[in-house]
Amino acid sequence: MSTHFPFTAVVGQQDLQLALLLNSVAPNIGGVLVRGEKGTAKSTAVRALSALLPEVDVVSGCRFSCAPESPDPACPDGPHEPGSGVPRDARMVELPVGASEDRLVGALDIERALAEGVKAFEPGLLADAHRGILYVDEVNLLHDHLVDLLLDAAAMGASYVEREGVSVRHAARFLLVGTMNPEEGELRPQLLDRFGLTVEVAASRETDQRVEVVRRRLAYDDDPAGFAAKWADEEDALRARIVAARALLPEVRLGDSALRQIAATCAAFEVDGMRADIVMARTATALAAWAGRTDVLAEDVRQSALLALPHRRRRNPFDAPGLDEDKLDDTLEQNGGADDDPDPDGPGGGGRPPQGDGPDTPQGPEGEAGDAPAPSVPEQGQEQGREQGQGQPSGGGERQPVGATEPFRTKMLSVPGLGEGAAGRRSRARTEHGRTTGARRPQGALTKLHLAATVQAAAPHQRSRGRSGRGLVVRRDDLRQATREGREGNLVLFVVDASGSMAARQRMSAVKGAVLSLLLDAYQRRDKVGLITFRGRDAEVALPPTSSVDAAAARLELLPTGGRTPLAAGLLKAHEVLRVERLRDPSRRPLLVVVTDGRATGGPDPVALASRAARLHEAQGIASVVVDCESGPVRLGLAGSLARDLGGGAVTLEELRADSIAGLVKDVQETNRRAA
Repeated sequence: MSTHFPFTAVVGQQDLQLALLLNSVAPNIGGVLVRGEKGTAKSTAVRALSALLPEVDVVSGCRFSCAPESPDPACPDGPHEPGSGVPRDARMVELPVGASEDRLVGALDIERALAEGVKAFEPGLLADAHRGILYVDEVNLLHDHLVDLLLDAAAMGASYVEREGVSVRHAARFLLVGTMNPEEGELRPQLLDRFGLTVEVAASRETDQRVEVVRRRLAYDDDPAGFAAKWADEEDALRARIVAARALLPEVRLGDSALRQIAATCAAFEVDGMRADIVMARTATALAAWAGRTDVLAEDVRQSALLALPHRRRRNPFDAPGLDEDKLDDTLEQNGGADDDPDPDGPGGGGRPPQGDGPDTPQGPEGEAGDAPAPSVPEQGQEQGREQGQGQPSGGGERQPVGATEPFRTKMLSVPGLGEGAAGRRSRARTEHGRTTGARRPQGALTKLHLAATVQAAAPHQRSRGRSGRGLVVRRDDLRQATREGREGNLVLFVVDASGSMAARQRMSAVKGAVLSLLLDAYQRRDKVGLITFRGRDAEVALPPTSSVDAAAARLELLPTGGRTPLAAGLLKAHEVLRVERLRDPSRRPLLVVVTDGRATGGPDPVALASRAARLHEAQGIASVVVDCESGPVRLGLAGSLARDLGGGAVTLEELRADSIAGLVKDVQETNRRAA
């Protein structure tokens, strides 16, 4: 049996530990979403928590972990008579990113259900996690329909499996913990709201803390059992504190003054709905129980707001989650009234978990991880841009980055044809969810039964199979899988002209606003995005294909302009990126968006070279759109020529807006159809 890294030995992640502990005291808070860069002990802390949870009593032989004192009356393994059970450790179940729907919720034997009327059910991970922890690493990479099922079960405390009128229900109450790296893509706002608390984690900038992290990790790797034994007393104390807080929780009083502060805070930060108020109330109550108190104080309300509101406040998709603490303090002060503890760090006060109390534990300036200010990203990006511009030929010279105009709603650009890529909201595709378009023999496990096609396949064989009653005799070969059509996400690769011809301040600002608008559209449609820029002598991949449109928006904001216009280099770089991505993810179809005025300079015959590079994309059937950035009274129409070479369509910046563009998608599809 493997030995987990001790929870109390984790260095410098007090907020993460507190959020996990509060959910272990009050699971109805709704779980924790942990956001942060890689290598920040997210997974380590979650796995270590399972060892702290008290044992649970279960009905002997029940696959659904029913509590013996109050068994689930609808349990598929039931009915159970109330009585004594057998103790076992609380489970931590991990949901893999690539799991199927049947693996998550369980599988029903459709053949036996149709032929025998028997509900033969194989439990899934939701059943395994009942009364324990369900951990989803990289939850932002999980398919949307799995996240919907997961969060519905977490909210209702039960899982429902429906297959063509046959229904199975079982209890599924668990502590839901998701971890994610925002650089790999965000969760939809609707899904963010379903997590009770959220925590941002980052590596400490304090040298002493970083040294201690390395020291403890090396000691654990050398002797896991010995290292765990060293922290056994701290683990036992924390385990006892969880039990005591659970016992005290029903006695905690949430007064009217604290409730007014909670309501006023949620209103001040303009959160949608009432879930934030409820989660804050439960969190504040759990904080009081964790501190050994029976009254909720203003400090509890403040801490609950910092944990429950950052991911719920209204913000633009590219804004980082966070909370204005000055505004929070002002709101609490204006709506004061809850008795405040004069010494929150004294006996019975404070919400921090007692971790890192060993003799060699380093302390940061505030006792927190990551208190030292991080380097300024914009300044780094500007400095990098200045370095890249050195030694480039004249052609307008390098200019400092300009801001983007206000984004707007764009018309949908889609890839023609029918794909089979990851679920999304852009192009037509064969998917597991959507409208039914036909039936086929199942390849592997049956997931969506086409009942009419199954009956039609079985009907001619009823006499030869000796049918004598009313029931239909069904064999496995008769089963038919429903084929469905929905929408897929695509790889939207932006190739942006940053040369001197685009460097006019107002013009580049409008171009950035257009690209930012397209990025917003890609965010909403669950696409992967990539960003290539070309200027001076060459093109560069400013952002490799990623699910994080936030990162693309940040790179776009810092984009400098100036120099010549190596259009061919940009198209060739795009060709190489798409070739590599085709090998990595062949089912995800690309959409090439070239943002340029169509000019090409530098080298012998640059226009002809760009034309040949564009035809490479046309030869491979890459769907493309050229956003024509040419302005002024005299227009050369070079972007239109480029679009024809690419086999796609062209649209001006003005036409890109949803309220003025007409028939672009139809034109793109028609152009590609003629080319085929």
